[in-house]
Amino acid sequence: MLHVRSIWNGAISFGLVSIPIKLVNATESHSISFRQIHTEDGGRIRYRKVCELEEREVTSAEIGKGYEDADGTIIPITDEDLSHLPLPTARTIEIVAFVPADRIDPLQMDAAYYLQAGGAPAAKPYTLLREALKRSNKVAIAKYALRGRERLGMLRVVGDAIAMHGLLWPDEVRAPEGVAPDTSVTVRDKELDLADALMDTLGEVDLDDLHDEYREAVEEVVAAKAAGETPREAPSAPSSGKVLDLMAALEKSVRAAKESRGEEREPAAEPEAAKVSRLPQRTSARSAPKQTGGKKSTSTAKKTTAASRKSTQAAKKQAASKSTAGAKTTAGTKTTAGAKSTAGAKSTAKKTAAKKASTTATATATATEKKTAAKKTATRKRTA
Repeated sequence: MLHVRSIWNGAISFGLVSIPIKLVNATESHSISFRQIHTEDGGRIRYRKVCELEEREVTSAEIGKGYEDADGTIIPITDEDLSHLPLPTARTIEIVAFVPADRIDPLQMDAAYYLQAGGAPAAKPYTLLREALKRSNKVAIAKYALRGRERLGMLRVVGDAIAMHGLLWPDEVRAPEGVAPDTSVTVRDKELDLADALMDTLGEVDLDDLHDEYREAVEEVVAAKAAGETPREAPSAPSSGKVLDLMAALEKSVRAAKESRGEEREPAAEPEAAKVSRLPQRTSARSAPKQTGGKKSTSTAKKTTAASRKSTQAAKKQAASKSTAGAKTTAGTKTTAGAKSTAGAKSTAKKTAAKKASTTATATATATEKKTAAKKTATRKRTA
């Protein structure tokens, strides 16, 4: 239960149901307020209520209400005059309709209040109205009177309580005429994509984590001055100039948002094309100009060229070595093949000659045997 002083006592009129309630503020201001002082001696500057006709200060009991007419005439209005007005909502929050919450324009939102049940008899009807609002997913539109005027309100459920937001009357909300740019502007799809990416990167936030940094900084200044210390200097605010390149600003914002969330930095959407440079041509020692000044860039270029030459020479030597080895291997292979072919041919010739010699010897022996047999036969004939 809230232990806050009520600012209004009355009842909620829900058809024929009456719910006694107390109206308490749902918000409080934490802003730091300052007093006006005399800069020379620090004395307080106060406002006194002075009657213009008598030129003297008057008390609160002597002060009433008055309406200033168009010609400057003041028309006195008393509390008794206002008490006779036909104002049925003087002590009643009269519910007039139930509508979906999205029907209410946030521009109409004003002060917020909690409706506190006024005692035990109000518990049952209060709970009934709260649960009915929950189940219907709607808000109640009501009229009520506060501080001498009738107002419009919206009732909704917050936790286990019923809250009421003061609403401005529709004719109190100005139309946004002349606010939007009157210049014709074309937004590209790529710009919208980057804007969507920035929105996705920023994501959502828990409103409970947000706090008033300005108020904290003011409190630090006050504490330092009270202790006789010099307040620390605040970091300089970034310069706010015209955005010359919207795409660059969006890309930079996306990268910054990702880095703040600890995400890895992505490369730029459109990297520049790589530049191809030719290697410097080799020049003879005679035609090469002398280097002067001993610049680091020249020395680096010399080292790079020398390293390139050494690498080229080593590659050539390696290639030559491979070529020589290949030639030797080929020659050796050819020589071995040729030797094998010659030896085979010689062996075949020898075998052929041996065969011919054997055949000749056999033929000669046969012929000799035939001659010998013939001689023996002839000798035998002669003897006989």
